[in-house]
Amino acid sequence: MKSVADIFTIVAVCAGSFFFLAGTVGLLRFPDSLTRLHALTKADNLGLGLVVLGLLPQANGFLGGLKLVAVWLLVQLAGATVAQVIAEALRRRGPPP
Repeated sequence: MKSVADIFTIVAVCAGSFFFLAGTVGLLRFPDSLTRLHALTKADNLGLGLVVLGLLPQANGFLGGLKLVAVWLLVQLAGATVAQVIAEALRRRGPPP
């Protein structure tokens, strides 16, 4: 049964890493700040969710899993807040010349 959890962990963490890589490619390739921000927030949210989901079977008991979920929720909240602040700053600045 342990090997099934290990395989699940490997698959989920690799999938999460793929989404982190896709977000980084979007950051480097998209033309303007708002599309870059969109690509990063979507890909990073899904990537971190998959990494946490993959690490949950490896956690040391309920408290370890709760810590992982708490970190994930805090990163979600911080990421959404920062994205709103950046988008508002870009909106105030106006379109690029």
